[in-house]
Amino acid sequence: MTPDRIRRDVSAWLDAHWRVDRPLIEWREMLLEGGWAAPHWPEEWYGRGFTLDQTMVVAEVFREKDVVPAAQVGPRGLASETILACGSDDQKRRFLRPILTGEHTWCQLFSEPGSGSDLAGLSTRAELKDGKWIINGQKVWNTSAHHADFGLLVARTDWDVPKHQGISYFLLDMRQPGVEARPLRQMNGHQSFNEVFMTDLIGAEGNGWHVAKTTLSFERRGFSRRVRGSSLDGPKRGPIYAEYEEELRIATEPYTWYPQREGRVDLVLPRARETGAINDPAARQEIAKLICLHTGARLASDSAEAKRKAGTTEIIPAGSIGKLAASVIARQASHVHTMISGADAMLSGPDSAADGIVAEVLVSVPAISIAGGTDEIQRNIISERVLGMPKGYRADQGPFRDIKRNA
Repeated sequence: MTPDRIRRDVSAWLDAHWRVDRPLIEWREMLLEGGWAAPHWPEEWYGRGFTLDQTMVVAEVFREKDVVPAAQVGPRGLASETILACGSDDQKRRFLRPILTGEHTWCQLFSEPGSGSDLAGLSTRAELKDGKWIINGQKVWNTSAHHADFGLLVARTDWDVPKHQGISYFLLDMRQPGVEARPLRQMNGHQSFNEVFMTDLIGAEGNGWHVAKTTLSFERRGFSRRVRGSSLDGPKRGPIYAEYEEELRIATEPYTWYPQREGRVDLVLPRARETGAINDPAARQEIAKLICLHTGARLASDSAEAKRKAGTTEIIPAGSIGKLAASVIARQASHVHTMISGADAMLSGPDSAADGIVAEVLVSVPAISIAGGTDEIQRNIISERVLGMPKGYRADQGPFRDIKRNA
């Protein structure tokens, strides 16, 4: 279907159905029935089987007409795409619809205090008793877990096989007794993450490591927490807009500091001109290095996307390379901000550099080298899976119960 035909079809449908006085849930139910909630999904699961480019055309029309889209913000995206790719028909029927309507919120329960980057080294235990899985353990760095309805959980169900083989994937009810989410205060003042304790709670088994890798692939590709078309320009009048903005406020609050985590490259040149650092040859060299890194990463990402659209069959390691590049860029940006602002970079509050944003950059940047897989993990993936280099010696082979690990 051509872009012009898609534009005509979606415009005609919206003109016939969109009203700002509809309740948000009612409107999203209509989007589901019309196939416009997730056009890139298969037709049997509320979509139209569109390509990414075709879906972007739909999003453009929604944005032009100031139309509220389906719920797409936060870990919902990881949940919906994972369930769509790996879930049973029963799970798709149960979970996909309320994700798109916004009735259900989700979180990701992967990392543990003793196994962050080495996800397969997890020790949260799931034991089958009387036909039910009883789960005990602790997770950490769980965004939005304190208000999530469901969680994507990986737990160990077999301790007598190699670590990657003994893992199962669960869709967990976060509201049941035995689940406790405790918010964590970060050094940058934000409170985005939680630690989650599970005590004798009941779960339903899913597939394991393969499903977890599916979720991670979406996360490492930078699965959008606010995809194109999910935000609206300027204030809008009408009950449905008020509901939508409140949903966005809650869902995006944990991510307000993420631009600072990435280094705020956009502030570097304005700050350099403002402080006069632009006239310092040493600072100019570091600024030029940062801009080159940032531009190169963007071009590499665009190239990988163009190859995907062209249907290439070659391995495109853009996820791990992009993740590693983001860490390098963020650290360089932090270094440059320090050169530009000097001691002022340590101050926070309204009288500090860029209203405290620079100080927040300095304490937030270390997180990007950890979140979503550490730099070391990304280097291993690139070396082994992309460059074909031999794997190094591993001491974690054999049954998981025999592997030495943190207490």
